[in-house]
Amino acid sequence: MFDLISIGNISIDLYFKGDSLTFEKNRFQLAIGGKYFVDQFHTGIGGGGVNVAIGASKEGIRSAVMGTIGNNPFKKMILHLLEENKISTKLCTIEENYYNLSSILLSEKGERSIIHYSTPHKNILRKATSINNLIEAKIVYMGNLPDVSLTEREVTLNLCKKNNIITVVNLGVKDCRRSKSQLKHFLSKIDVLIVNGHEFAELVKAQYKDIHFQENVIRWYFRDLEDKTVIITEGKKGSYGYMGGKVYHQKAEEVENIVDATGAGDGYTAGFISEYFHSKDIGKSMEKGSQYASKILSRVGAN
Repeated sequence: MFDLISIGNISIDLYFKGDSLTFEKNRFQLAIGGKYFVDQFHTGIGGGGVNVAIGASKEGIRSAVMGTIGNNPFKKMILHLLEENKISTKLCTIEENYYNLSSILLSEKGERSIIHYSTPHKNILRKATSINNLIEAKIVYMGNLPDVSLTEREVTLNLCKKNNIITVVNLGVKDCRRSKSQLKHFLSKIDVLIVNGHEFAELVKAQYKDIHFQENVIRWYFRDLEDKTVIITEGKKGSYGYMGGKVYHQKAEEVENIVDATGAGDGYTAGFISEYFHSKDIGKSMEKGSQYASKILSRVGAN
């Protein structure tokens, strides 16, 4: 039995940082044909599914990840890092010719550019045995899975609903750009939705600058979500929560030196889930999310 099953990507992240990576006007200045020698290099494991599972595990939540691991030279490293972080891999699928890799260039202030490659992973939820194992969880987190059909994801949510399992869902920009009519049925099956402010703007088809998050934006823009818990993260502005007509606000934690912004959103989600698992208190869960996100920002690596 798991406290949390986290469904999402599993990747190897390669971080590069050094003075030779010139950063100006919010861009790395790299020449065609150039060769750059860096001062710092870090190898880590990442991906939304992994980051949330590891973050929750650090708070004592028994966690498993459901995702795809490629049968390639990185497989041994991935399995070792997951075991080291006490994450069960019994629900993972080993797939031939599958890769999920990110090369991350870091500036001195923690800004980053990511070069990412992933083999399409549309089969992540199609193994019936894996899906049925979800009933072993108390909370299921479903990360951003834009290549997986909404119908396929709904099968998972239906199983959770039938077995009284709490579902926490993240939608990325690609999903949020779908029509409201497409998403309405899917969102009716979730318990908690976590998105950032720009994703919410795409979801409700409004200009980001026109949205006043301190007001009840759920009632204003998407009333079908009023019986759900909706969390909107806004970076340095903190985060907002909405449930039952009440609006919550959590200030962002002060971070003296931002080293790497990679995985901060997943860190917030992990912190939120770890507290929500115990208390179901939205305010406390948002505070925990903010605290854990600040820890991620203060070091290299996504978890």
